[in-house]
Amino acid sequence: MTESRGEVAVTRSTDTGDPYPDPGLPPHEPRPTDIDEAAAKRAERQVATMFGVATLLGLGFVVSYFAVPRDASFLGFGASNFALGGTLGLALLLIGIGAVQWARKLMSDHEIVEERHSASSSDEDRAEAIAAVRLGAEESGIGRRKLIRNSLIGALAVLGLPVVVLLRDLGPLPGNGSAHTIWRRGTRIANDVTFKPLRPEDLELGQLVNAVPASLEDQPEGAERQSARAKSAVLLVRMEENDIRTVPNRREWGVSGILCYSKVCTHVGCPVNLYEQQTHHVLCPCHQSTFDLANGGRVVFGPAARSLPQLPIMVDSEGYLVAQSDFTEPVGPSYWERG
Repeated sequence: MTESRGEVAVTRSTDTGDPYPDPGLPPHEPRPTDIDEAAAKRAERQVATMFGVATLLGLGFVVSYFAVPRDASFLGFGASNFALGGTLGLALLLIGIGAVQWARKLMSDHEIVEERHSASSSDEDRAEAIAAVRLGAEESGIGRRKLIRNSLIGALAVLGLPVVVLLRDLGPLPGNGSAHTIWRRGTRIANDVTFKPLRPEDLELGQLVNAVPASLEDQPEGAERQSARAKSAVLLVRMEENDIRTVPNRREWGVSGILCYSKVCTHVGCPVNLYEQQTHHVLCPCHQSTFDLANGGRVVFGPAARSLPQLPIMVDSEGYLVAQSDFTEPVGPSYWERG
């Protein structure tokens, strides 16, 4: 059927109403691997070789990570970066090329048409999708072509090793560093602003003072000093001795109603500092974990899972408040290795 509009003629399909008839699909031409089993085997070996070389390159990445010095150079580039980038990049490239070669030469070769459907799938559509996945697995030949399947599994498995190895570059392992601070027996307790060593008479009843080790003042400025200060910061509080519910093994940890606790919240490490004098509760402003300083620093509210670590204190020969020892447990947030 033809409509004339001036000099323009538009041809419409009498069946669908489209401006042009559906030309259809050209006749299907089989690939060499479809009709020649030797060609199919050769293609299979090519794909498996690519996956196998990718496996070796993945192992080469791990070897290069440990064997090539960080400061070595190659062709004007850093030898370590060159080796790591080259091995990992080529491994990914060969896996990609092998997958494309597999699809082009060995997987089923026929055209399909899928009509558009609504965004919400019916039960029938989902069942059809599962059937399509199973059909795809069957047509890919992954079950029949064990050489390709096994070499691909090996390449992908080894490719996970670089990911694991690269985790080492995230930084040094924490070890047991959080289990120790710079507090030592005899270390004086000083005001955290003036670094003035404190005596028992410097604290009034109900007062809370932020304090640090007096030895911190002698350390040079830098990251190590800041880390030491963050871990060793403490709260010094004075209360009525009758209000203190002493933990049995801590009877000698205080001085005349003065107790000392870590300032680092045991939830995620924020500094606790909001003190309620009447209840002897101290609050972490980050997530509202609340600790009872009159009862061993135990948690009375919030997400923290552990009591605030308590620092045992005493008075030295000159009348200054000093530590009896370091903390007897790790300070800071809970973690899986913490005992």
